[in-house]
Amino acid sequence: MKKSIYVLGFLTCFVLGIGAMFEFLHWPWRGIIVFAGFLLLNFGLIPLYFYHKYKNA
Repeated sequence: MKKSIYVLGFLTCFVLGIGAMFEFLHWPWRGIIVFAGFLLLNFGLIPLYFYHKYKNA
């Protein structure tokens, strides 16, 4: 479970970083990449993190 949080956190940061790079360089598809990164963050990483904290408490 903890390893899945780390993997999902890495993927989220990677996608958001690539989206920020695309945004900075004004390349196409930048909005979709940033949106996908925020979707991973809001519907993947944060709920999984709080579920893990709930199970350990």
